[in-house]
Amino acid sequence: MFAVIASLSSAAAQSLPGDFVYLRDIDPSIIQDIRYATSNNFVGRPLAGYDAGECVVKREVGLRLKAVQQELAAQNLSLKMFDCYRPARASLDMVKWSQNGRETASERRYNPKIAKTELFRLGYIASRSQHSTGAALDLTLVDLRADNSAKYDPTKTYADCTAPVEARAPEGSVDMGTGYDCTDPKGHTAATSINAEQRAWRKRLVAAMARQGFVNYSKEWWHFSLPGAGGAAYDFPIQPRRN
Repeated sequence: MFAVIASLSSAAAQSLPGDFVYLRDIDPSIIQDIRYATSNNFVGRPLAGYDAGECVVKREVGLRLKAVQQELAAQNLSLKMFDCYRPARASLDMVKWSQNGRETASERRYNPKIAKTELFRLGYIASRSQHSTGAALDLTLVDLRADNSAKYDPTKTYADCTAPVEARAPEGSVDMGTGYDCTDPKGHTAATSINAEQRAWRKRLVAAMARQGFVNYSKEWWHFSLPGAGGAAYDFPIQPRRN
């Protein structure tokens, strides 16, 4: 009887609303680095609602990501998730951050040319994000044959997100020309200020995602959404996944 109660309690703790799922339950081979659950992001701390570094998505989105991953695996590549479902409270947390009247050196790494008060007006951050519907994603590619062992060191001073990959904070992924969440024209998907190899990686990612119906956001090479899979915005916190 105790085992049954414990099992029911665990299931209740992990239940998700609507048609949301943990991506690990769909495809555990997809690498996850949920940055807003850490201090390694433009705010410099975990955002409200990120109680665990888990990618949560709508089921259809997860199944399509699995199909993308299967295609990439044959090329010794993998998807790497930076952000998936985002609680609405996290977007409001970003709004408060943008209005706090301070800009630190670590924050400027992500927006070296744009004041953070301008990020919403210019379309880099939204107070109501499609991420909160479970149909938007931030991601990149990992070359599984490369040395991806370098880790972010919070005590180290890194160059800004537009600098050469050797000087930027390590992300354990292919060089897309900028770091993740780089609010700069160089981060625009079709930017001409990056080299041919970096452009080729971006095109490869966009093409792989497009084959499963995902659409890229032109100002962010890392941002994709699945039209028609969204709906209402949610605000439930991201909790640890239980096996």
